[in-house]
Amino acid sequence: MKRAGIALLAIAMLASPAEARAAEASTVSCAVARPSGDMAAYAAAFFPKAREADLDALAACLADPDPAVRDGFAYTLWSEGLRGKHLSAGQMRHALGRLTAMVAAPDDRAGFARPFAALVLSEVARTDRIAAWMSEAELHALAETGANYVRGVDDYRGFIAGEGWRHGVAHGSDLALQLALNPRLTGPDATLLLGAIAAQVAPAASPYYHHGEPGRLARPVLFLAKRADIDNAAWTAWFKALHPDAGARWKDAYAGDAGLAAIHNSTAFANAVYVSAAEAQDPQVRRLAPLAVDLLKALP
Repeated sequence: MKRAGIALLAIAMLASPAEARAAEASTVSCAVARPSGDMAAYAAAFFPKAREADLDALAACLADPDPAVRDGFAYTLWSEGLRGKHLSAGQMRHALGRLTAMVAAPDDRAGFARPFAALVLSEVARTDRIAAWMSEAELHALAETGANYVRGVDDYRGFIAGEGWRHGVAHGSDLALQLALNPRLTGPDATLLLGAIAAQVAPAASPYYHHGEPGRLARPVLFLAKRADIDNAAWTAWFKALHPDAGARWKDAYAGDAGLAAIHNSTAFANAVYVSAAEAQDPQVRRLAPLAVDLLKALP
């Protein structure tokens, strides 16, 4: 182990939890030169020359504690590069592997790396739905990665002044959305994504969603409703599973935060689905509207 690693370990062992988090965060800094001008032009110049090590360094910037670096620079540069089609197939495949590893890793204490890796993965997924380049196995693996990430989010911090966004549920939903829009997504993978989304509609940890999470969760559901291979019975069963059950939080839902949060989050999700589905021109999407109403009626 390097001396720096030993020193950091010693700090973590001796410091308070807050001090340990600060020590860890302070070691994460972006080693990629940042432009002073237009990001689109910078992306057009950066990616054609970028080596794998440069892509890895840019991925590491997604964990930077400074929101101007993490969000304003690193995510924006990835987005400009991918949407501008400045990455080669080899670069995109390397980015897919690197970002997948970040999403699948344990949470870093600061909590930025995984949600921002998921957000950039949504941009990677978008490139394949625009012009397919992934193999069927790679697309399936990405759907599995996205579903596992969404289901496993347990850090519900959204925006915090001075720290910026984490927004794990929303960023995972954005990845699910891009996959839902992909015509190559298989039926089993669609079912996998729906199961993960259901787990976060009213999660057991009982956060109060207030940064738009229910609406973001609803978006992939609305697009998955366009699929002909998910029939009415399957949708009825999926929504029914969101209804109150025999769990403790629902028995006297107005007597504690767990029940109140479940009502709050379920209501927001059902409303988001209903508003979009009721106005949709596509009858496949409109069929979700009465199911959303039934969910609202089932709530205490």
